[in-house]
Amino acid sequence: MVSMSPSAIRLARYTKTERDEVSGGAVDPSGVAETGLTWLDKEVHFGVRRQGRLVAHAGLVRVPLSVGAARLQVAGLGGVVVAPDWRGQGLARLVVTAAMEHARSLGIQFGLLFCWPDLIPLYERLGWRVLGDDLQVEQPDGPVTMPLRAMWTSLVEGAEFPGGQARLLSLPM
Repeated sequence: MVSMSPSAIRLARYTKTERDEVSGGAVDPSGVAETGLTWLDKEVHFGVRRQGRLVAHAGLVRVPLSVGAARLQVAGLGGVVVAPDWRGQGLARLVVTAAMEHARSLGIQFGLLFCWPDLIPLYERLGWRVLGDDLQVEQPDGPVTMPLRAMWTSLVEGAEFPGGQARLLSLPM
């Protein structure tokens, strides 16, 4: 029997049940609860199913960002999770690429994500770059400095991220 390569699909929904299916029931699969931040729900979800099971996920939401004097909409990527027993097979690449292709089709120039430092090499392999400065994000009690590393990617050939202090004008994603 020939094993077909998996492909990412757009998911109709991404509920706690689907999250548990990917994460094996982990309470905080992305490990962000310890930040104490309030997070924005994603609007569009992509996943990979293998053997009838959801084994990878990435979510996307359009968010407003100011960088210096510029204001723009960026594709906020988050909720990237691959089932522990399916890691190391390129599934994160599939769901992240599907999410960014969708954002590109909407005319968005840049993707933005937040991650722990140990995940930076993974995202760099996927074409993301670390944002040099700290980034402010909105929270219910006002803006705070994001404790995770911010990374960006261009969705338009040759586009460079604007210079200046960045501030996410919404909850983080």
